[in-house]
Amino acid sequence: MSQENDLNLPPLNPADLSFDPNSGSMARSGPVPVKTAEDLEQVFDVPVTVSAVLGSSRIAVGDLLQVAPGTVLELDRRVGEAIDIFVNERLVARGEVVVVEDRLGVTMTEIIKADR
Repeated sequence: MSQENDLNLPPLNPADLSFDPNSGSMARSGPVPVKTAEDLEQVFDVPVTVSAVLGSSRIAVGDLLQVAPGTVLELDRRVGEAIDIFVNERLVARGEVVVVEDRLGVTMTEIIKADR
């Protein structure tokens, strides 16, 4: 079975392609197929690392060694400011810290579209 069939890609018809002289590349003309969550089913089990960054701070190593439980570190963000959400060290969204039962959580308020 070919890779194309494994990915359930629509067949490529040369009549649907056009050459863009500005970029020097081929592009698909005509309607773009609508994507749904089911199209991503093959990657649902791929593990990723999600990080929600509340803020950052620069301190000397000597000060870092003196950090103990109860120590307050001043961060570069204010209360209520959006936090950054990273997936595999790539910024993908901004959000807010929320309390869910007795735990902290994050709600996404803005998706960051990356230029490729």
